[in-house]
Amino acid sequence: MSYRNLDIYKTAFELFLKTHQATFLLPKYELFELGSQLRRSADSVITNIVEGYGRSSYKNEYLRFLIYSHASNDETINHLEKIIALYPDIASEFEILRNEYNILGGKINNYKKWVRENWNGK
Repeated sequence: MSYRNLDIYKTAFELFLKTHQATFLLPKYELFELGSQLRRSADSVITNIVEGYGRSSYKNEYLRFLIYSHASNDETINHLEKIIALYPDIASEFEILRNEYNILGGKINNYKKWVRENWNGK
């Protein structure tokens, strides 16, 4: 099996692509400020899933990176909420992303619980 088979990875990857594209709707002066922070946090959601899976022989290491992924997901939601508040004229695109990241956060949380209870690593 591979991390590519995980539902949380597939969802996070698709959301990253959508989020990356959506940041180009921001005013030019935000592309390297809030836009950059949003792109980095969205990327971190995926990257921590991948890195954790690479360490999945060790249950506690895997859980640690899933926790990081969940925290990055929360950070991404926070950036989206700031954009929604600051730029109401483009808020609808970012509200959709926020809702999808909320769902992903629940999935990551459920997966963390599953790993905690069922993972066969050390």
